[in-house]
Amino acid sequence: MGRANAGKTTILQRVCNTADKPEIFDGNGKKVIPSPVMANEVGADDFQRGYHNIEHELVFQSNPGYVFHDSSGFEAGSTQQFDDMKKFVTSHAATNSLEGRIHAIWYCIPMTDYERTVTAAEQKFFNECDTGHVPVVVLLTKVDYFYLVAIEELLDEGLKIGEAKSRAIARASQLLEKWQVHIEHILDQCKFPPKFYLPLTRMHEEGMDCAALIQCTASALNEEGLERLLISTQQSSIALCIEFAIRR
Repeated sequence: MGRANAGKTTILQRVCNTADKPEIFDGNGKKVIPSPVMANEVGADDFQRGYHNIEHELVFQSNPGYVFHDSSGFEAGSTQQFDDMKKFVTSHAATNSLEGRIHAIWYCIPMTDYERTVTAAEQKFFNECDTGHVPVVVLLTKVDYFYLVAIEELLDEGLKIGEAKSRAIARASQLLEKWQVHIEHILDQCKFPPKFYLPLTRMHEEGMDCAALIQCTASALNEEGLERLLISTQQSSIALCIEFAIRR
């Protein structure tokens, strides 16, 4: 979940170790194939993302063990979109069917919008959407943007470009810490706060390791069986599977 251009699809591709787009299925497991008219009306890219229809299942052939759902962004203030998302989350969080349940929620907040990191949409979600036992992990996406911000700040302070670059990583780390503390301070006061916060970097790079994301999500799960299932599904991280087995 999250606002538009938060890098959601890119994260899913990294998790499944692929550059391909997902296949889309309806709630009954039937593949959704656009008619020419439908694809033209919504645009091919939007359709490939399932029009952001949260009921649709997104599956990557590189790792079909994962089934994802992508909500439409409700930052524009659409009550209907928010209500549809809330209904889906509450019903699929409470179902007794393992296949029908959602097991974790990734809420993406892009750091390219760091001056408006927590909007009314985030506060509405964390104050009104009771996910029950399903943990929500806030993902701070596009953290690499802070490097550019750091360069600009250092140049404005009178440093030469070479020195600015040498100090940029440290300044970017300070910026991330500052804004993460700001986000946590606001969301932790909400009625249904997230369980964890995780900054993500270099997600635009193909083959980037997502072990930290999987490990964080596994730790957030409330059932050991689900934690084991998540770890075993992550085909690209044998080391993570070994670590989990030893830890248990």
